[in-house]
Amino acid sequence: MEKIVHTSLEDFYREMTAKLGKDLESIFPKGLHKDIGHFNIFDIAQTIEKAKTTSEMPYNRRKYYKISLIRGKNRAEYADKVIAIEKNALLFATPKVPYHWMPEDPNQSGSFCVFTEDFFIKNQSHLSLEDLPIFQPGGFPLFEIDNEMADEIEQLFTKIKSEIVSDYIFKYDLIRNYVLELIHYGQKLQPATKISTSNDASLRVVSLFIELLERQFPIESTDQRLQLKTAKDYADRLAVHVNYLNKKLKESTGKTTTEFIADRLIQEAKILLRQTKWNVSEISYTLGFEEIAHFSNFFKRKTAFTPLEFRS
Repeated sequence: MEKIVHTSLEDFYREMTAKLGKDLESIFPKGLHKDIGHFNIFDIAQTIEKAKTTSEMPYNRRKYYKISLIRGKNRAEYADKVIAIEKNALLFATPKVPYHWMPEDPNQSGSFCVFTEDFFIKNQSHLSLEDLPIFQPGGFPLFEIDNEMADEIEQLFTKIKSEIVSDYIFKYDLIRNYVLELIHYGQKLQPATKISTSNDASLRVVSLFIELLERQFPIESTDQRLQLKTAKDYADRLAVHVNYLNKKLKESTGKTTTEFIADRLIQEAKILLRQTKWNVSEISYTLGFEEIAHFSNFFKRKTAFTPLEFRS
């Protein structure tokens, strides 16, 4: 069965050593070992300058987190959504959401860092990256920022660059704090509704529903299939009445359970149509549809295109 190609850290470093013309040892962080997790930081201007190719990167699901400060004109694509940036961008990438970033002019500068979940949660066992609003599903965390904020964020990246080559024994603890500060910059740029920290029971149900929905994704092979398909399936799993789940979701997000599920199915369908060579029947099956006609009608109703029209 064909599988979606993921970009692992090994793939990332093969790409970076080729772009920078350096060996792995020279770009690997000093003093990093497996008990710490993984973290590294790079200069965007160097990677752009060394990458003498005009071919575009395909969509992929990276198996690591990435935070980028990008100074220059560029754009990012998420499935069929295109976000254009004229000056400065702050980009947060997660393993769950594939995207395609393209520089629009040669004058690119800035920095980006890559890290794994296990790096971030060291000494913070109560906190997962997916608990943070900036990394939760349903959004496209790419923000255009002014020069003043870009300068502030650049100072943080400069501190990280200085620290990562130092001999300070607790440098990675300090770097985690800098990364968390970058995350808070992004979270402050999101709508207030995205960063609610209320412990209200009804919001907890909404959070659990979204977590349960996202746990079924990404679809990685044609023999994988969604198990929870309807609003009742989710309500039963959460041990609440379906009407209660609908009411709380509507109050919190403006959508019913069925609408929320449908939107997530469409998002994944677009990714699979763009990113894989699977036929429509295979995609229909993985997304839980019993008949290909049902999937095609559903997709056209939501997008105004048939699956084949969207793919072409």
